[in-house]
Amino acid sequence: MSRRDLIDLLLLAALWGGSFLFMRLGAHEFGPVALVFLRVAGAALLLLPWLLWRGEGAAMLQHWRPVALIGLINSTVPFLMFAVASLALTAGLMAVFNATAPMWAALIGWLFWHERLNTGRAMGLGIGLLGVIGLSWGKAELTGGTLGVSPAMGIAACVVATLLYGLGANLARQQLQGVPPMATAAGSQLVAALSLAVPAWWWWPQQSPGMSAWLAVALLAFACTGLAYVLFFRLIANVGPTKAISVTFLIPAFAMLWGAIFLSEWPTLTMLAGCAVVLLGTALATGVLKWPVRRPAAS
Repeated sequence: MSRRDLIDLLLLAALWGGSFLFMRLGAHEFGPVALVFLRVAGAALLLLPWLLWRGEGAAMLQHWRPVALIGLINSTVPFLMFAVASLALTAGLMAVFNATAPMWAALIGWLFWHERLNTGRAMGLGIGLLGVIGLSWGKAELTGGTLGVSPAMGIAACVVATLLYGLGANLARQQLQGVPPMATAAGSQLVAALSLAVPAWWWWPQQSPGMSAWLAVALLAFACTGLAYVLFFRLIANVGPTKAISVTFLIPAFAMLWGAIFLSEWPTLTMLAGCAVVLLGTALATGVLKWPVRRPAAS
């Protein structure tokens, strides 16, 4: 990996880690629906001209059905779930749950597409699940929280979001082979914006959000979503998908850092331990880390 690719990887992790901070800063004033609409609409405004400049607009139109499906499964609903969770959970904790998405992708691929799941990957799923349970332990309150969102509801929303990310990854691999990634990225954000336009108008905040909330939404849309997609696909082109997906393991560290600096959300030892278990399970489940295999002794 070249120095430029490493810088791209770190910048991408910083941006995606920052998305959880900006959701925390914007969701309380905008509400989840309006926040996510502005996020995906802003990202679409940035990505669509880039797509047309690359001459890949026809590919998006040609494959609009699977692109629309991916937009709903991989953007609209998961973004809404994380926006809901941001009303009750810290930025760092949401990022740790987000890191389980590749683990769920491996499980869904095994269940529905009969992909091979060896001992190491199966152990990874079990370890990752234990990490999720450990992080959830003690946060079972079903009442309270901002806008009535309790910690338990926030955790459930994160799990739904990451399950959908896992499903979306498998569907994209099955239905969007050969489609330019930028066509999928731009098209999915456009579909997400269109699907949320009326709900956002209905649930638009009655009190005008402050400038800090607007700044958080702008950074979430243009930097953490639009620019981040450009960096991600550039990494895929330069170093391949396996190395590019390693950004997953860096996002929680940046999310915890931003949360500590800007919101005083200092991670606890329990949270750090749970994060380590989740990342270990995810690394094993995705094959990034290999389970040690005992070889028979030579006779």
